[in-house]
Amino acid sequence: MHAHLGDRLVVESPSTGVVRRDGEIIGLHHKDGTPPYDVRWSDTDDVTLVFPGPDAHVQHLETEADDTPSGTGTAGDDTAASRTSANPGDIGRRVAEERRRRGLSREETARRARISPQYLAYLEEQPSDPSTATLFALAGALDTTAGSLRGGGVDRPPGQGHALLHPRLNDLDQEECRRLLSTHGVGRVAVTAPDGRPAVVPVNYEVVDDAIVFRTRPGSVPAAAAGDEVAFEVDHVDEAMSQGWSVLAVGPATTVTDPDALRDLARRAHTEPWAGGTRDTWVSIRPTRLTGKRITPADPPARR
Repeated sequence: MHAHLGDRLVVESPSTGVVRRDGEIIGLHHKDGTPPYDVRWSDTDDVTLVFPGPDAHVQHLETEADDTPSGTGTAGDDTAASRTSANPGDIGRRVAEERRRRGLSREETARRARISPQYLAYLEEQPSDPSTATLFALAGALDTTAGSLRGGGVDRPPGQGHALLHPRLNDLDQEECRRLLSTHGVGRVAVTAPDGRPAVVPVNYEVVDDAIVFRTRPGSVPAAAAGDEVAFEVDHVDEAMSQGWSVLAVGPATTVTDPDALRDLARRAHTEPWAGGTRDTWVSIRPTRLTGKRITPADPPARR
C-alpha cells in the first residue's frame, strides 16, 4: 500500500464492501508512502496513527503533482514539501497568505489545526482538495472562515482585499504582453455603442496571427467596434496574493469577411462564446500599441 498526503483511507466491510469509515491522510511516516499514516477521520474529526488492515484501501487524490510522495520532512520545516516544484492551488495560496499575515509559522499553524506541518506544506504548495474537517480546522487556526479559504465572495468585484505592504508596479514589454494575451480567454473591448454612448463589454477572444479576434452578432455592442480604433484589455487579479497584471491593446477593428479567413477562424477557435446563441460575425483587432502593467511585492531591502 502506498499513499500521498491528501489521499483518502477507506475501510470497508470484508463481507459487504460497505464503507464503514473513511478519513484524510494528513501525515506520512515513510518516504515511499507506505503505512503507517496519520488519518483525520471524517466521522469524528479525530486524528490517529493508523496501520491499515486488509479491509482498508487508499483512494488517491488526483493532482498535478508528480507521483513521488512529498511532505516527509521534519516538523516545522517550511521546505518539507519543496521536493516537488511548487504549484499551489487557490485554497493553498489563501491558507499561506492568511498564515503570513498573522505572522504564524507552519509549525504553529499546523499545531493549532491538529495537522502535521508536512501536510500543511503540501496544501500550500500543491493543488489539493482538503476535507471539510481539515478546512474548518485551518479556518479556526487562522481566525478566518472556511468560506473565505474556499474563495467565498467570488461574486464581488476583485480588489477588495488588502493591498501589498510594499507593492511594486512594473511596466511590461511587448513580448511579455503578447505572452500574457496568450491564444484565447476573456477580455474587454471598449467601443462606442450603436446609441452613441461609450461601452465596455466582455468577449471570448482568440489570438490568431497577432490579431485579437472575437465572435459576436450583427448589430450588437461588440460588433460596433468594426470600423473604429478601439481599446481591448485583458487582466488577471490574484485576490489571495494581492497581485495582478493587465495588458492593453489599441488598434483598428474590422469585420472579417473573407470566406477562407472565416473558415480558418472557425477551425482554430478554442471555445464557444460563453453568451451562447448564434454568433457568426468575426471582428479582428490589429494592435498598433501594446502596453501592460504588473503589481508584485517589492524586493526586500538588502541586509547590511
